[in-house]
Amino acid sequence: MKNIYHLSHTDLDGYSCQLIMQSTPYKMHSYNANYGAEVMERLNEILESIESSKEDALILITDLNLYPDEAKLLNQRVTKLNESGRNIKITLLDHHGSGEKTSKQYEWYYLDTDRSATKITYDYAKENFDFDEPFWMKAYVDVVNAVDLWIQSEHDNFEYGKVCMRLINETRELSRVLFSNEDRKYKLSLLEKAAQMLGSKDANIKLDEKIHIMKKEFFMDKTDDTLDNLSTKRIVSLLGDKRNEMTIYYKGYRGFLSYALGNTSIIGNGFLTTYDEYDFIVDIGPRGTMSFRADDKVDVSIISKEWANGGGHPNAAGGRIQGFKEQFRYDKVKEQIQNIIDKNESVAGELEPKS
Repeated sequence: MKNIYHLSHTDLDGYSCQLIMQSTPYKMHSYNANYGAEVMERLNEILESIESSKEDALILITDLNLYPDEAKLLNQRVTKLNESGRNIKITLLDHHGSGEKTSKQYEWYYLDTDRSATKITYDYAKENFDFDEPFWMKAYVDVVNAVDLWIQSEHDNFEYGKVCMRLINETRELSRVLFSNEDRKYKLSLLEKAAQMLGSKDANIKLDEKIHIMKKEFFMDKTDDTLDNLSTKRIVSLLGDKRNEMTIYYKGYRGFLSYALGNTSIIGNGFLTTYDEYDFIVDIGPRGTMSFRADDKVDVSIISKEWANGGGHPNAAGGRIQGFKEQFRYDKVKEQIQNIIDKNESVAGELEPKS
């Protein structure tokens, strides 16, 4: 299989599975999901890509258990593709006991509760794929295995793994929804650097002290700055690349719609300063919270009131959309917001620019 569609969890174990697969020569299409509705959302996304590509593919799922209904739907769709002449395979490598029932129903579901998903993936890759193993990989796999299974007796690996776990949990500068590929690249680059620090005396302490510098190095171009400023500059650039997709219009004003971006004050100001053709930016949170920012071109407190009975100040306002459905794909968020825009466009009264 030249094309591998790899879905993995959003924790240290899950991302480490993807770090391992980087050492294979295949074309990787990587996705991440937390448990719940996001798993099937990502699988649907993968299947849509496979259906449109017309190429043979392997769907590789790591560190995520599928429940019987989820596995049934996936198996049915892949079977249908194969009946039409395609060659699509599924491999699921899991270590969660909650997947036991499903694992007994499908031969493609491999379950081993005695190893972390990272160790399972490592062993499987060495046995089944072309694999160019870096010098640090085996030691790193042992670290993840120790902390994911909470084997405290492996003291050095366990302590180093705890720092790696925090590294992933606190690496939130990039939105996983808006910038999934960039966010994954960021996390994997940090893990690879962490893996190469193994073996030195007090390695866990040294990694703990270096995390901030490693993050800055990822975002740094030529000029040093604070992590906030460096990451904001990168995020604004990434948002700029998505302007065609993320622009909205409301009563004659041009807005930018983001989702789960966070830190709207700093990033919103940076965006509006860089792209002055925009009148406002609004970030929607997973639970429907709205955060508006403007730069003296329109009173966003009025927009917030009209959209969700919110309020605030002319340049900074917020509210919450009642009945908002959490999404894991931006296009579905925009569809919900566009419905609100269409409904309110007909409301009497025009927005007035800030005086």
